[in-house]
Amino acid sequence: MEAVLRHPSLSRLKPPNPNAHRTSSISVTTPRRPRVPKRRLAAAAALFQDQNPRTAEASKGGDEEDDEGYGEVERIVSSRTVKSAVFAEDGSATTVTATEYLVEWKDGHEPTWIQAEAIAADVVAEYETPWWEAAKKADADALGALLADEALRRDPNAEDAQGRTAMHFAAGLGSEECLRALAEAGADVGHAERAGGGLTPLHIAAGYGRATGVRALLELGADAEVPDGKGRTPLELVQEVLAATPKGVPAAFERRQALEAAGKELEKAVYEWGEVEKVVDGRGEGKWREYLVEWRDGGDREWVKAPWVAEDLVKDFEDGLEYGVVEAIVDRRPAADGEWEYLVKWVDIEEATWEPAENVDADLVQEFDRQQSDAGGAAPPPETIAG
Repeated sequence: MEAVLRHPSLSRLKPPNPNAHRTSSISVTTPRRPRVPKRRLAAAAALFQDQNPRTAEASKGGDEEDDEGYGEVERIVSSRTVKSAVFAEDGSATTVTATEYLVEWKDGHEPTWIQAEAIAADVVAEYETPWWEAAKKADADALGALLADEALRRDPNAEDAQGRTAMHFAAGLGSEECLRALAEAGADVGHAERAGGGLTPLHIAAGYGRATGVRALLELGADAEVPDGKGRTPLELVQEVLAATPKGVPAAFERRQALEAAGKELEKAVYEWGEVEKVVDGRGEGKWREYLVEWRDGGDREWVKAPWVAEDLVKDFEDGLEYGVVEAIVDRRPAADGEWEYLVKWVDIEEATWEPAENVDADLVQEFDRQQSDAGGAAPPPETIAG
């Protein structure tokens, strides 16, 4: 704790009052406590006791002297997040994140940056509570007013104990207005929380099925392919949540709809859409299954993950069905189910075959039916077809 308290930002504490008679009860090797009002000294000492027993012992019986020499806190006027490296004996480094507050003093002394642990809880709460209440409710008006307040400056990237920012909460509630206000104030749209799986605001919006929030974050520059702590992209996360959400259950219907909508927003950001002509090959198993596809627009063959290929094409491939290229539809007849069958001439097959409508390209079927209607054609009699 001493090493942390010796941070340069903590070296500008007001010196003792030369007019006050006092005897030092603090060891020269122990950092001095910041100035706090007398009524708050007990809370500050309790915080120190958890982190630095020597400081707590040195402060016993010295509250009045400290208060007399250092003055009283007026208020917190700003905050910042400080990251520093702490080195272990083996030379390994760990990044430590801490919050510091800019404290304004009642005697008009120059404001001082003080670590959160050195300030009484009620002082911190007076400053922090309005911010987190607005963030957790996605109250756009309240957040906007706090961000616009020049007297009490706000850090849009302020973190809670889990490393979440206001962006995470606004994303979880799908508040586009809050997300845009925070981004405009300089908030990091891709900030990953320290706890809970390293989720970004985009992961949060996706996992809660907030399509509006997903779309806003993408427009604000969020990376749709950044992984969380478990290696999942936002799209993979929403797919995982959707798979765990029951089908056919009325209570889960809206939940599934919301997740599907969020997933579609992410798909548009991740994939370029094309129409698959046919599946040529497959590889991998389970979640790693991929298919080599040919595109209808003639693009190069590509390996595509199984979820992004139409289910009917996948089923035909897995069932061993082969594809043919239709040259033309030459006739039609009524089928037993009341629908039409079409006589298809193939490019690579000499003999024409009768096929149900679902086996023939829908555009060709539509064009043939239109031509028949324009010509006043009707279904040919069965004996004509048989002949």
